[in-house]
Amino acid sequence: MKPTGMIRMAALVVVFAMAAPLQARQEKPDKQEEKAKPAQQQAKEKPQRQDKAHEEQQHPKPQDNSARQQQEAKARQDSQRQQQPSKSARPPQQEAKGQDPQRQQQQSKAVRPPQPQGNGHQEQPRAQQQDRAQRNQQVQANSHEQQQDRSSGRPQRTQQAIARQRAQPALRLSARGGGRISEERFHSNFGREHHFRVGNPVLVGGYSRFQYGGYWFGFVEPWPTGWYYTDDVYIDYVDDGYYMYDPYYPGTRFAISVVL
Repeated sequence: MKPTGMIRMAALVVVFAMAAPLQARQEKPDKQEEKAKPAQQQAKEKPQRQDKAHEEQQHPKPQDNSARQQQEAKARQDSQRQQQPSKSARPPQQEAKGQDPQRQQQQSKAVRPPQPQGNGHQEQPRAQQQDRAQRNQQVQANSHEQQQDRSSGRPQRTQQAIARQRAQPALRLSARGGGRISEERFHSNFGREHHFRVGNPVLVGGYSRFQYGGYWFGFVEPWPTGWYYTDDVYIDYVDDGYYMYDPYYPGTRFAISVVL
């Protein structure tokens, strides 16, 4: 070969040798740039993601809110279910608070001790005092009546006789009748000379009656005060009527009728 050709070949080899490192250097930055680009993109995307997360926290999606609301409602229902057994297990006193006031009053009355017994114990002394006062009044009246009988010469009344007379019921009067006593019977059983005792009257046909001398008699006027059914009395015919007289009470009479 010619020397010129050799020199040219050597020069090309040197050029290629020098160009190869340069290309490698150029490729390396390109690769580094390519590698750096994803890192930069990731760095850029990170703040964007953070901003999105912050916005989502401040402005949650409606779907997330509904899910949370459902969860909260379930939690409330669970808590209410847990509280219900505790309410049902409360003592009857707390349940009674919710009842009507009338039921509470009825229950309080049923629980209270029977008051009528206490009132009865209080009324017993009063009744006893009243009975004693009445007895004292009767004794005083009886003693006064006995004194009057002694002073006037009337028969003396015993306490038992006075009590019996006052215990008799009031007479049931009847109208004056037109019955008459025959003259024979009248002269043999009636008049001042014939005394008798009435005894206790009886009810006949709803009216007070007594029997004497074969006749039934009715009371037209009330029994006089101070007279006794045990007194000796007589019947006389005066002023077109029959009257009863008591010798111990002169001037006093009351009308009777003959019942035929």
